[in-house]
Amino acid sequence: MNYEEMNNNRVLLTGKVTEEARFSHEVFGEGFYEIKLEVPRLSMQTDVLPVTISERLLSCHDASVGATLSIIGQFRSYNKLEQERSRLMLTVFARDVSESDDEPNPNVIELEGYICKPPLYRTTPFKREICDILLAVNRAYNKSDYIPCIAWGRNARYVNGLSVGDRIAVQGRIQSREYQKMGEDGVQITKTAYEVSISRVTSVTTEVKQAN
Repeated sequence: MNYEEMNNNRVLLTGKVTEEARFSHEVFGEGFYEIKLEVPRLSMQTDVLPVTISERLLSCHDASVGATLSIIGQFRSYNKLEQERSRLMLTVFARDVSESDDEPNPNVIELEGYICKPPLYRTTPFKREICDILLAVNRAYNKSDYIPCIAWGRNARYVNGLSVGDRIAVQGRIQSREYQKMGEDGVQITKTAYEVSISRVTSVTTEVKQAN
């Protein structure tokens, strides 16, 4: 195991449980469950984020609806087959849990990885600059997580100048975003996307802070 790679993906979330724990999968006889955590933003809005947690951690903490938990872990991805198509799924994998509600910043993520798709730069109708990147973050045992990230303002201009294969470190928060998608029957359905909203991005020689 490469212990350095364990430090390139760190998450701290504090929020309230919104759904009862639901069984997800089993690994080497240990069950893993998914809960949803409602995490506040400074803007008074909230993000509802998926958390994968082992039965051993669940047995030691109150994870009932309404309980407040602090999660320390990693933001991970996996592929799920839906209607014969592979869909990228994202979840916060809990490594440790505490019952706390006094965290000054309830949503922090730090990642280090490689840009694995060309950056996608655009502007909104209100002329706000946005750039999407997909970050490949190495994990132990030769695995990788593929994390969508979004940059704003001059951070967006900066990452738009980067190339596939460039290694960067980002800091920010995980956000949830609802969007509409047309189903095969022609009916619009609401889906939820998860991504990292970048507040700070660093390359080998350049450091940029968000100017928003």
